[in-house]
Amino acid sequence: MEASAVLCVLGVAAILGLYIWRISNWLWFKPKKIEKFLRDQGLKGSSYTFVFGDLKEMVQMRRDAKSKPMNLTHDIAPRVLPFIHKSISTYGKSCFTWMGTKPLVHISEPTMIREILANYYQFQKPRGGNPLTKLLARGLIDAEADQWIKHRKIINPAFHVEKLKHMVPAFYVSCSEMIDKWGKLVTKESSYEVDVWPHLQTFTSDVISRTAFGSSFEEGRKIFEFQREQAELIIKAAQSVYIPGSRFLPTKDNKRMKEIDREVKASIKSIIDKRVVAMKAGETINDDLLGILLDSNYKEIKQQGSSNFGLSIEEVIEECKLFYFAGQETTGNMLVWTMILLGQHTDWQTRAREEVLHVFGDKRPDIDGLSHLKVINMIFNEVLRLYPPAVMLRRLIHEDTKLGKLTLLAGTLIQLNTLFMHHDKDMWGDDANEFKPERFSEGVSKVTKGQATYLPFGGGPRICIGQNFAMLEAKMALAMILQGFSFELSPSYSHAPHTIITLQPQFGAHLTLHKL
Repeated sequence: MEASAVLCVLGVAAILGLYIWRISNWLWFKPKKIEKFLRDQGLKGSSYTFVFGDLKEMVQMRRDAKSKPMNLTHDIAPRVLPFIHKSISTYGKSCFTWMGTKPLVHISEPTMIREILANYYQFQKPRGGNPLTKLLARGLIDAEADQWIKHRKIINPAFHVEKLKHMVPAFYVSCSEMIDKWGKLVTKESSYEVDVWPHLQTFTSDVISRTAFGSSFEEGRKIFEFQREQAELIIKAAQSVYIPGSRFLPTKDNKRMKEIDREVKASIKSIIDKRVVAMKAGETINDDLLGILLDSNYKEIKQQGSSNFGLSIEEVIEECKLFYFAGQETTGNMLVWTMILLGQHTDWQTRAREEVLHVFGDKRPDIDGLSHLKVINMIFNEVLRLYPPAVMLRRLIHEDTKLGKLTLLAGTLIQLNTLFMHHDKDMWGDDANEFKPERFSEGVSKVTKGQATYLPFGGGPRICIGQNFAMLEAKMALAMILQGFSFELSPSYSHAPHTIITLQPQFGAHLTLHKL
């Protein structure tokens, strides 16, 4: 009896000891071993701190940076990513930091960046993080490996240039509504201060509602209002430290997020169901993004002879949610920073307006003319260099991997710091932090010498599928704005770029408008 009790105690002690060892290994011994492994290869970086890594310092530095605006300069990295700026300044452009217990290796070598972006099977997007963000958008942006290939193949037709031509009228109508609102605020004899940021957000959301859902535009607009509220709630949650399981707590915000998710899915499904009925009745439905997506999906299933090769209704719903998120965020950000920079550098605003008036006069911009706007193209490229929508790209290594001269262990996070690459004086010259669109006068490949140093839309096979859509929409909007108004920065403008998913003006974009 006593022997059994002793064995029982020993068994419990052994299990407890094993458990303690595993926890200790996870929280301390394994990170320290990886740290030594990285240092032995010549990488410098911060020392691992128990459990939190660099998270506490990262959060505090970000909070301090956001507490006040900065000087009107384009050297924005110290404010936008203060901890990474400090780390790179201390340890070099290629270094490592800690996301909790996981090492985060910062890669800056262009050849290594190209390899990472090209090998999407080997370097996949990290899972985990705050699962609430998945309520906002999943779809193509979240898919990996074979799933991503399937999604991309089916969605591709929606963004072919020939299809985009048919969406230009929607760009025009939505922009006309915004221009008309501004026209009512300002007369030719006076000027008027406007925070253009919310106006541009409304414009880009209306464009997505029209181009995604066409005749169901009003229903689409309601869906966007839900998505905008969802984004605000998710951003609020994402700004605090995520506690696993907290999304299941019956808080007011959690309940509302789930309600919105149900409403959005039900609304999109209702629109999809109507389109499917129309498609089965032989009606043409491929005149908007949703119609093209459903048509492409149907053809793929029919060609392959199995629904396994197509998207489910749930997956189509997620792609529609992604249309809203990605379409509104990318173009809205590009336009707001363009207006801010042209409000500061009015000489380039004048050059852009002269080009627009030379090509279109006071007539409605069309797709052929938009493709010939060289000065505006240079301006957009420079704006995207200085203020890229996504300031970083992150990947996770799933198995031990050789990258250049480095050997990286499974579980290592890799970060490509787009913002720092775009402002790197070694790559762009001593004027890297200055607004000089002329650097793109001979195109992107000429100035980058073909290297992976300019990534406003990502790169490799996973480059943003909607970049042509975004550029065309932005050109239409800027051309129409320049036809009707001149503008400069208002004295009340506070320069405060910060990231909430994408790079945005924290205190808005206050400009003084003059009607032409």
